Amino acid sequence: MRLFAAVLPDPAAVSELAVAVDRLRALPGADGLRWTWRAGWHFTLAFMGEVDEGLLPALRERLARAARHSEPFELRVRGGGKFGRRALWAGADGGVEELGRLAGRAEAAARRAGVPMDRHRAYHPHLTVARGRTDADLRPYVEELRSFASTPCQVRDLSLVRSNLPAGGTAGEQPRYETVGSWPLGRSG
Repeated sequence: MRLFAAVLPDPAAVSELAVAVDRLRALPGADGLRWTWRAGWHFTLAFMGEVDEGLLPALRERLARAARHSEPFELRVRGGGKFGRRALWAGADGGVEELGRLAGRAEAAARRAGVPMDRHRAYHPHLTVARGRTDADLRPYVEELRSFASTPCQVRDLSLVRSNLPAGGTAGEQPRYETVGSWPLGRSG
């Protein structure tokens, strides 16, 4: 199973971001980008890659523990940026420190459950909204996202998500994401 731990944004924030992304899609050159589906928008906390199903019980237990040690916090989708000339993203604001701590706990949980986590990178919270098929000038899109801010929402859960990669070879086909576990944040969870 190809898995990652994530925070799934509140539906209200997704709807607000969708309006902003629809405006981006009207900009010149937007047809040269592959726009991600709203159902796939998430803040990845820890990417695990292919995980042996035998590790799932320990992984679930460890992620539940990580969630219990993280209190709910407020977060909003805000602004945007780019990774190189190929990925456009929306950022986060508010409980970014809490989100970073939750990411660290999710990564540690996966490692302790036996998942090889050899691709550690500094955590940078983002929702990928588009990818370039080739190098593209993403600056106009970043500029357009600069003033975007969703309504603040409470992050209450840590989710384990399975990524089902496209297998059909259909143009524009995207991964399908399936939540395979979710744990409430805080000691009461």
